[in-house]
Amino acid sequence: MPAQRSRSGRRAARQPGRLPGLILVVLLLGLVAWSVAALQPPQPLPADAPAGEFSAARAFEHVQQIAAQTHVAGSAANDRVVEGLVDSLTGMGLDTRVQNAVGAWQYEAGSTEMARVRNVVAVLPGSDPTGRLFLMAHHDSVETGPGAADDAAGVSALLESVRALAAGTQLRNDVVVVLTDAEEACLCGAEAFAASHPLAAGGGVVLNFEARGTSGPPIMFETSRGNAGLAGAFADAAPHPVASSFAVEVYRALPNDTDFSVLLGDGDFTGLNTAFIDGAAGYHTPQDLPERLDQRSLQALGDNALAVARELGDRDLGPLSVAGADDASYFPVLGRLVRYPGSAVWPLAGAALLGVAVLALILRRRGVSSLGRTAGGTALALVPIVAAPLAAQGLWSVLVLIRPDYGSMLDPWRPGWYRLATVAVVVAVVLIWYALLRRRIGAAPLAAGGLVWLALLGAVLAAVAPGGSYLAAWPALAGAVAGILAAVADNRVVRLVAALVAGAVAVVVLAPTVALFFPALGLRTGAAPSFVATLLVVALLPAVELLFTDPDGESVPGSAAVRLLGSAAVPGTAVVLAVACTAVGLSADRFDAAHPVPSQLVYALDRGALDGDTGRAWWVSTEADPGAYTARYVDGRESLPVDFPYLAGKDVATGPAEAADLPAPEVTRVSDGLVGGKRQITVRVTPQRPGVRLLVLDLSVDGGTVTGAQAAGRAVPDLALGEDHLWITFHAPPAGGLQAMFTVDGDGPVDLRVIDGSDGLSGLPGFEPRPVGVDAAGTHSSDLVLVSATTELGR
Repeated sequence: MPAQRSRSGRRAARQPGRLPGLILVVLLLGLVAWSVAALQPPQPLPADAPAGEFSAARAFEHVQQIAAQTHVAGSAANDRVVEGLVDSLTGMGLDTRVQNAVGAWQYEAGSTEMARVRNVVAVLPGSDPTGRLFLMAHHDSVETGPGAADDAAGVSALLESVRALAAGTQLRNDVVVVLTDAEEACLCGAEAFAASHPLAAGGGVVLNFEARGTSGPPIMFETSRGNAGLAGAFADAAPHPVASSFAVEVYRALPNDTDFSVLLGDGDFTGLNTAFIDGAAGYHTPQDLPERLDQRSLQALGDNALAVARELGDRDLGPLSVAGADDASYFPVLGRLVRYPGSAVWPLAGAALLGVAVLALILRRRGVSSLGRTAGGTALALVPIVAAPLAAQGLWSVLVLIRPDYGSMLDPWRPGWYRLATVAVVVAVVLIWYALLRRRIGAAPLAAGGLVWLALLGAVLAAVAPGGSYLAAWPALAGAVAGILAAVADNRVVRLVAALVAGAVAVVVLAPTVALFFPALGLRTGAAPSFVATLLVVALLPAVELLFTDPDGESVPGSAAVRLLGSAAVPGTAVVLAVACTAVGLSADRFDAAHPVPSQLVYALDRGALDGDTGRAWWVSTEADPGAYTARYVDGRESLPVDFPYLAGKDVATGPAEAADLPAPEVTRVSDGLVGGKRQITVRVTPQRPGVRLLVLDLSVDGGTVTGAQAAGRAVPDLALGEDHLWITFHAPPAGGLQAMFTVDGDGPVDLRVIDGSDGLSGLPGFEPRPVGVDAAGTHSSDLVLVSATTELGR
């Protein structure tokens, strides 16, 4: 039967009918659910699981011990954690030592961060080593919480994995366990290990384990460059291979760092970085407790750690210890990791571009759509690609208007319904656009226009972020091939099968990315994952078209009003779902004692400034829009007149505070004289109050430069020198005081401003404890007490 022409004169493809279309869409939705479910971590194994397997129950016992209380670097609680780790690893038969050192990181011209660290390092020797495999996690917690997920889970996963390794057949390669200190403060434990530990000499392959939430599948989200070999080893070994080369590209573009960043920066290491990232509301907060940690995430983290360690432990590490020729492209598909070499990225992107070009020509030749109309459809397809993510972001703005305390959060405590609502908003926007234009422009040019943008995006990503090109290139290529077959065959069955296959490719490629990017970026930046969701819906337009009435009205006899109602029902369903999911989310996610409103507050006291003013104090908050509790203390915004750590140079919310009776650190001049024609000043800075976890030494030279410096015997990195000032933030300072030496070129006056920091606002004048349902926010400056004073060191 020949194809018919529509009233506009265009050849219309044969419609299979709405029932087959409904079945097709249901199948694709089922595939979406399967794709997302395949990402989820497994059930935890019990404590009596076989000795050679990873057991989350056994690992969780370590979590409970490590995260029994907050254990910031330098604290007595962290010393107890270190002792427990040494006992555990020694009991497994590993040669275990504590590296006591000073690390330095995050330095730039005029400033550096340093810390006194206690790294736990243990060795499981191999039978015939070809290199070293490093298993790394950090044992310290943040100041505001016990760190059950971040990173007691990572440490515990390694302890249980090493137990299984030690109980099994000896591996070929040496396995070095590195449990670093002061990661939360400044990554200084990792730097100290890379810079000065003998086992770091010569480098090797690193597997780092982290958390940026309390649940979700562990994602292998970062690699060293030239990762094809390591990605292949991960894909071959990991039982839960959730990883994406697009995530690697995104993370490389972000300013975020972990211990893994330090070792990569050293230049002698390659490796993989893994973390679970859902449940971000509990990240770095007092709610990061053992009971909140999802043991399924712990099981998946440990399963992968053990399996990949066994794989790399028996491989020749020589080729894997250096960067390969290129990065691989890879992504999760139904529980497996699809991967191919970077050399295939451009041919695939080119094939997608060629495919959509051929599709446009065939649509013209078959009389379905002229080139001009396809070009018009392409221009119009840009509307939902832009509008849908903006609408999704608008939903978050509406939620913040309804619940203002969401404003300071990356994600709500229970974000599931809101994520579904956001996806429904995306679907609604695309389908409303499609329903309004499909009769006027035509289904084929609109669908082809969407594929054009996918193909173009695939090419752009191939140029700037090759590991992400697959997201657009595969759906574009599959859609173009399916469109060509449907147009040429002009057969209902062929059209159904083509729409199913093309839709399935789009789903398995894009749906996991949507599911992973919502927790990764949070609803606060929901436009980003919503953009990927928009690409998916656009790619599914040929399947969605089967739900609409035929342009000529053949599939639904009756009046135009009936046809209009039938067309409106498709996007209308998405609108109803968006509203319903939002309403359920508002009902399900409420603040309470276990899910509190985050509140960020700092007390800053300046005991002596150069202008003679003394005793100035402020309440300070980094909240963009302070909540009801925080607003009791702050009443305006400004940059503080003097600098404090975490606050310097920032526009912050401030309010006046009563000067508390808190002593500033004491500065003792140990020596001061000329060495090699330059002034060399040695001072000892001693905190005068208990619980100080950081010291800042802010040296300024009038008319001169700082050419050298040391703190606790460790030289300040050269990059931080050469300015007329030097700001050293030293974490975990020695109990007896911090000795520092400065070399100054110039004969101008020198001033040293010192600041100490401790945790806990209780007892400060004017402070009232937070009410039930409000707690400290997950930032490094929450509940921080800062006291400063300036000492004139003269000429």
